[in-house]
Amino acid sequence: MRALIEAGQPFLLAFWHGRGVMVAQAYRRVGGRRIKILVSEHRDGELIAATMAHWGYGAVRGSTRRGAVRGARGMLRAAHAGYDLAISPDGPRGPREVLQEGVIELARISGLPIVPVTYSARWAKRFASWDGFLLPLPGARGVILWGEPLRIPRDADTDTLIALQQALEAEMIALRQRADAMVGRTEPTGGRS
Repeated sequence: MRALIEAGQPFLLAFWHGRGVMVAQAYRRVGGRRIKILVSEHRDGELIAATMAHWGYGAVRGSTRRGAVRGARGMLRAAHAGYDLAISPDGPRGPREVLQEGVIELARISGLPIVPVTYSARWAKRFASWDGFLLPLPGARGVILWGEPLRIPRDADTDTLIALQQALEAEMIALRQRADAMVGRTEPTGGRS
C-alpha cells in the first residue's frame, strides 16, 4: 500500500460492508490522504458521509439499488481527478460477502487497481445486522490486512470479468478469515460471517 501511495498510483479499496469502520483510519495510517468513498443514498448513508467528512474524506452518493449511474459517474470523476476510491462491493444491503460486479466494472473503466482490505479484533461487538457489522471495542487490539492489487484489463471479455469477480470475492473472504484467525476471533458456523 505504501508503495502505491508513494508512487502516486491511485487505487480502489474494496472492503466488506461489515468490515468498513476501520478502513478510513487504516488508509490514513499507511499515508493515504485523498479518497472518495461510495456511500449509499439511504438514511444510514448520511451518517457515514458525515463521519467521513469529519475525518477529512469525501463521499460520492449512490449504490447498486439507488443512484447507481450518478454514483458511478461521481467515482469516475474522482478517479480522473487523482483520488483513491473506496467501495464495499457487497453493500448497501447484501447479500453479505457476495461481490457485486460494480467494483470490477469501476476498476475496468477507471484503470485503477483494486486493493482488498479488511480488519478484525477479538474484542469487538458483532451486530446481528445483514452484514454482521464488526465494531472493535475501545482499547481493543486488532489487525488490518491489505491484499495484493488486482488490475482489470479494459478489454476483458465477459468470461474473464466473471472469473476475476469470483477470484476477488474468494480473496476477500480468505483475507477476512485470515484476519479473524490472527486475533483468535471465532464466528458462528452456517454461512458467511
